[in-house]
Amino acid sequence: MKGNDMGNNITYWKQGVKDGVPICLGYLAVSFTFGIAARNTGLTAFQSSLMSATNYTSAGQFSAIGLIGVSALYFEMAVTQLIINLRYCLMSCALSQKLKEKTPLIHKFIMAFGITDEIFGISVCNDGKLNPFYIYGAMSVAMPGWILGTFLGVISGDILPLGIISTLSVALYAMFIAVIIPPARGNRILAGLITLSMISSLIFSKIRILSVISPGFKIIILTILIAGAATVIFPLKEEEYEG
Repeated sequence: MKGNDMGNNITYWKQGVKDGVPICLGYLAVSFTFGIAARNTGLTAFQSSLMSATNYTSAGQFSAIGLIGVSALYFEMAVTQLIINLRYCLMSCALSQKLKEKTPLIHKFIMAFGITDEIFGISVCNDGKLNPFYIYGAMSVAMPGWILGTFLGVISGDILPLGIISTLSVALYAMFIAVIIPPARGNRILAGLITLSMISSLIFSKIRILSVISPGFKIIILTILIAGAATVIFPLKEEEYEG
């Protein structure tokens, strides 16, 4: 690797770390509640932390401990995880379009493991091509926060009042809004699409026939419909995409 490339990679990694710190704090709060739930299901601190380190998905892990609590079959757990986490396929496909053509396959595998809703949010907002080391930087602070919060939740969950725990859980949503609002302020189309996505998500949760659809499939359906329509109506010029 050339010296200039190494220097650029370190710069991107540092920026990823900087942008990943708020995600780390949000994960710390949410995984704390997961640790409490895992403890109530009978998992030890090691088992819960290992689950967070190897799965790294909030909705998937919360659903998993629910299934563990009712002694569900492995097949049921596998299908549930597939449905809930299927949206990451869409996110990975979207980010792959921002990578350079000659990006090594090993980088794509590592990035795919580290993709979450929040890391996708900050990565897709980057102008121009995406450097894998940016995501590595975000992962290097977000993942420890997720694992540490789980561990602390298991060993000390009963110490905090329920009201404080509920408040901590909201922090992640506030952080996610903080990720998407800044780029939307300078782009009316993006702001309109975000608003449309929020309204559509609300409609899906209120209409009875739509509310039975799993959260994972809701995200996939809305992403395909809204992003697909936006691609046709507001096509992005090649020179604009390259930044």
